Amino acid sequence: MFFVLETLFLILSGIVLLRISGRKSISQMTIATTVVMISIGTVIVQPIIEDSVFKTLAAATIFIIVLLVIEYLKMKFDFFESMMAGKAVMLIENGQLQIHNLKKHRLTVDQVEMRLRTQGISKIADVKNATLESNGQIGYELKDDAKPFTMGEYKKFLQMQNNIQQPEDTMFKEITDGHMNEHDKRLR
Repeated sequence: MFFVLETLFLILSGIVLLRISGRKSISQMTIATTVVMISIGTVIVQPIIEDSVFKTLAAATIFIIVLLVIEYLKMKFDFFESMMAGKAVMLIENGQLQIHNLKKHRLTVDQVEMRLRTQGISKIADVKNATLESNGQIGYELKDDAKPFTMGEYKKFLQMQNNIQQPEDTMFKEITDGHMNEHDKRLR
């Protein structure tokens, strides 16, 4: 029964340590998933050292059950999700770098610029808002002048152009259609 407590302690300790280490090293996995994967890797090696296959299977099962419970609690309760994974943090707000948030999450301006460049953004000045997401990725919103012209906007533009009414009576129409206007009647 003591190994069950050891397993639970290892999971909670791993979560705390990964939260302290920051989001940069986590990549796409959630914290709980990372802890479980690392722990299972460690636990699977134990039968080689101790010759206890039952304890290894039991510990791995406990890890998976705890992971499923954590994921379920994260879905049901927002406070649990923010406690386990954290919330998004503003890195750029209204076009201004939030230096205190960069320092808090141990990011440099160069690192933010590099991540933005990999997403096709060449200037921080083009970014209205940017967030460090709980999975370590950067989400962003471009300023209106920097947003690409979408197909939907193009269609609206064409529709507006087509709605502009051209004057029906032009002198060229009179020439091609052979119609007489009021001026012609007075000249006769």
